[in-house]
Amino acid sequence: MILRVVGDVLRCRDLRRILLAFVCFNAAEWGVWIAMLVYAYGHGGATTAGVVAVVQLIPAALFAPIAGSLGDRYPPTRVLAGGYVAQASAMGATAAVLLAHGPSVAAYALAALAATAVTVTRPAQAGLLPGLARTPEELTAANVAAGWIESISVLAAPALAGLMLGLGGAGTVFAAMSVVVLAGALCVVPVDGPAAGGSGSNAPAALRAAAEPGPRALVWLLAVEAVAIGALDVLYVVFAVGVLRDGGSSAGYLNAAFGVGGVLGVGATVALVGRRRIAPPLLLALVVWSAALAAVAVAPSFAVAAVLLAAAGVGRTVFDVAGRTLLQRIAAPDALARVFGLLESASMGGLAIGSIAASAFVALTGGRGAFVCLAATLPVAALLVVRPVLAADSAVLPVVEIARFRASRIFSALGAPALEGLARAVAPMHFAAGTAVVREGEPGDRFYLVADGEVDVSVGGGHVTTLGRGDCFGEIALLRDVPRTATVTARTDVQLDSLDKETFVAAVTGHLPSEHAAAELVQGRLERASLH
Repeated sequence: MILRVVGDVLRCRDLRRILLAFVCFNAAEWGVWIAMLVYAYGHGGATTAGVVAVVQLIPAALFAPIAGSLGDRYPPTRVLAGGYVAQASAMGATAAVLLAHGPSVAAYALAALAATAVTVTRPAQAGLLPGLARTPEELTAANVAAGWIESISVLAAPALAGLMLGLGGAGTVFAAMSVVVLAGALCVVPVDGPAAGGSGSNAPAALRAAAEPGPRALVWLLAVEAVAIGALDVLYVVFAVGVLRDGGSSAGYLNAAFGVGGVLGVGATVALVGRRRIAPPLLLALVVWSAALAAVAVAPSFAVAAVLLAAAGVGRTVFDVAGRTLLQRIAAPDALARVFGLLESASMGGLAIGSIAASAFVALTGGRGAFVCLAATLPVAALLVVRPVLAADSAVLPVVEIARFRASRIFSALGAPALEGLARAVAPMHFAAGTAVVREGEPGDRFYLVADGEVDVSVGGGHVTTLGRGDCFGEIALLRDVPRTATVTARTDVQLDSLDKETFVAAVTGHLPSEHAAAELVQGRLERASLH
């Protein structure tokens, strides 16, 4: 199954590039975060390190909704590439200050700017993937692969940052990571993604979209996840010092055990690919995560605690991938990036809240009791929203098909309800290479949109053009009520989204901008055909 997921992603060049860039992003995000905290600790101790962490989180949390709106207002590939360039520039500037032994305040400010630019990536990528995936299964596979990348980065990136810190200090880490992120931007630039999906409005549209019961419930759960992660960063130290009484030396190993569990959890996320319902594994993963954390409270030794934290890491990885995939499936497609921008903001705030909550748990119940409190937080949060999550899971939007229709010139001006109606009316069709899809002179009964592969268009036996993914054909016979004006043959194995005549004509002729766009397309094709 793991090979299947990898194969699904690698077969699509655009998905391959986006996820390779995401590898660069995750390495840099973790690397510079750790490097700056180490630098701050060296210049002012634990208090300074904590203040610097908050200074980086608060601007990022405030900017994240704005960052999310960019992916809906402008072509998401440009936004994603631009975000990577902004991150690389801020990291490079921070490196220059650090390597020149400049003022620490300047380094902190530039690092905060880099952390703020980071919030562009996940919302833009969430809005982009449905437009690049060829099938819902491929979209889930891409999300699963992105989850793997994040899980592995949690474990590998800190080790890489530690190595570079030993060799050259924080400035070296920032310099290297600026180059890594710039490489990510270069991966994204050649991707020919969909046009802007939203109307250009910003926070109010996102709030309306996120206020729907399903999206609201999932944003809530994923924000609580961030609270738990923020709390664990504190509780590792508390458990090592106050329970194991080893002076804190095992705190890093406990953190690593959770990371190892996250990596092991990638195998479990494979089961999400092809599933119609995602809520059951999401809720099961939350139960596993919570139960493992509760058991840590009575762990008699470091070894047992490490195993339990690894199990918690497995549950957290499945929960995170399932939650984000389901949110991507149900959020309004024209506000998808903005909804994920709000999630990014909530997650940044959740990390800070978690650190504070952990201290409160420890003060009230002690080191062991704090794990019980944290473990109880997760299922209680889920019980508050379980009904809308289950309801949303049974009414998933056909986001991949919607993204394809929105990218088409004929349908791009249609509103979200109309696009959803078309996507639900799609009849998927597959043709082997060499098969005639439509023949010149025969009656026209369907419209076709190329989801994957290529077709050749010929008139009177002469080749006119080749159409690929995102192109359409069959509209002339339907709109002008004439026989087919061309023969279309599968050049490769091809996957098509097809609409019956009545659905297509009603959608196009019932919306003036779409009718004009279709008329221009028809006229252009007839003129081109007349030249052959």
